[in-house]
Amino acid sequence: MRKERQQRTYPAWSKHTAIVGVLSLFVAASAQAGRDSLALAPDSSAVPADTLAQPADTARRAEKTTVIYLEKSDAIHFDQKRLPGAQIIKGNPVRFRHDNAVMYCDSAYLWSKKNSFDAFGHVRIIEGDSIFIYGDLLFYDGNTRLARMRHNVRMENDEAVLTTDSLNYDRAADLAYYYTGGKLQDDQNTLTSVWGQYGPNTKQALFRDRVHLLNESFTMDADTLTYNTETKIAGIVGDTHIIYDGETDIYSTHGWYDTDREQSMLLDRSLIVHADGKTVTGDTLFYDKGRQYVEGFSRVAMSDTVQQVTLHGHYVFYNEATEYGLATDSAMLVDWSTQDSLFMHADTMTVSKDSVYNLAKAYYNVRFYRVDLQGACDSLVYRSRDSVATLYGQPVVWSGANQLSGDSIQAYVRNQTIDHIHVSTGTLAVQRYDSAHYNQVSGKELTAFMADGELYRVEVSGNAETIYYPVDEQDTTIIGLNKTQSSYVNMFFEEQQIRRIVLTAASSGTMYPLGELTGDDVYLNGFFWLDEQQPKRREDIFLVFPRNRHASTVVHSQSAASASRPEEDEAAEGEEGDAETSPQASGRNVRPPRNAPPAK
Repeated sequence: MRKERQQRTYPAWSKHTAIVGVLSLFVAASAQAGRDSLALAPDSSAVPADTLAQPADTARRAEKTTVIYLEKSDAIHFDQKRLPGAQIIKGNPVRFRHDNAVMYCDSAYLWSKKNSFDAFGHVRIIEGDSIFIYGDLLFYDGNTRLARMRHNVRMENDEAVLTTDSLNYDRAADLAYYYTGGKLQDDQNTLTSVWGQYGPNTKQALFRDRVHLLNESFTMDADTLTYNTETKIAGIVGDTHIIYDGETDIYSTHGWYDTDREQSMLLDRSLIVHADGKTVTGDTLFYDKGRQYVEGFSRVAMSDTVQQVTLHGHYVFYNEATEYGLATDSAMLVDWSTQDSLFMHADTMTVSKDSVYNLAKAYYNVRFYRVDLQGACDSLVYRSRDSVATLYGQPVVWSGANQLSGDSIQAYVRNQTIDHIHVSTGTLAVQRYDSAHYNQVSGKELTAFMADGELYRVEVSGNAETIYYPVDEQDTTIIGLNKTQSSYVNMFFEEQQIRRIVLTAASSGTMYPLGELTGDDVYLNGFFWLDEQQPKRREDIFLVFPRNRHASTVVHSQSAASASRPEEDEAAEGEEGDAETSPQASGRNVRPPRNAPPAK
């Protein structure tokens, strides 16, 4: 249809047309400003100034003023009483030309002195070979080059069709705008709004007030939106909601969306919500819906409301199809599935999933914090297949005044809580009684059993050794140092306190008077204490320490007998109060230290 319009030829001038054309040449110099010009739609000041295409400058209009020519008509009449100064023109059709635009209608009123006309019935404007406008009524001003088309208006170019009831087309500014509701449609999208403007040559459009974009794959609702009919890119400049029905919701106030490639750049803390319960928010998000992945930059948080975990980082990547996610640059995982949340940091974190099971990995400088449990290691892997979290690379776990370490540590999870912890090779468990006395146990393997977050039994097997300071249950003073060797040790706890210790029959042990052993004799081989590396609050997971984590800060040459308890230990002791009485040890009425031997 468009090609037919472009190839249309125009008939020769009629007698009336020639006369009017000559008269027009004499009145051109005295042409006045356009009548009833509408520069912008009502309330256009509410639209951001940088998004409005402005009409041509008045001075520039005057410089470029040209005469309207009547090229074809069947009859011309005058009625000075009813329409003074107007030529009443009829034709089949009437044809005007102004610059590179040709205009058709059934009848018209031509004001030659004002260089303007009103056109009625089957009105058409053809500008160049690419812009076509149709309507029932036209008010055209040749001085300002403003066309005001009314009723059943349709504007077409090679890219799109705009329909409305009232359209103002500023030819000087290449800008068409409506303010009573309109629709712009191209081969992929349909956009509707109360107010809108469109540049048919630039292909750029601006919409405001109840903007709705309809695509076969999604819909977009906004207060303000820009759109280019050539690139198919929608510019987000206000509150915008993009909906993939039953799949994804996108909320943004700033950015762009490529509706052809289904790619978007979302700024200013935008939010992506998936139907499976996963959400992503961040300062900047690049989302490729077609390829099903999102990249986030700066303060990014990816949450899973089903698993109740959130992955943070200044860079986050997530693939929806494979369910693979990665976070780095201040990466942090928060598990909020229980009353006390777990906070974990590492240089890099990944999450993935096979057909059924989840896999999470943390690499380099791993540190985590929960109120009742803290830890550090070089890397960590969690597999939901067997619900086991394995700590590698000089792992250390703390619980209160208890420290547990080994070549690797495995934590077995049941019902979202730790059921038991297993340490294989290099096992060392330490409990700090005060700055000079540490209860210790080591062996080839250690298993700590827990229930409801409380330690209730510890098993140590294979060359089990202990150094233990029993205390008098009457005055809570340390009565000596007990060293034992056994193939197996079983310790039972109640409220984090040792209630019973069971050794194998083939065991040996010696109780030494306090002060008889000094220096390295009061420590097991490989002893270290890393109180300064223990996360005391969740912000501490971002602290960085030397890679040689198993380097003790305790001065081994200090005498256990001569060392006095620091004032801060006495203050802490006063706050915690006395412990419960424990069974007898070594044939005397004694009890374990207040905080119990190593629990974890």
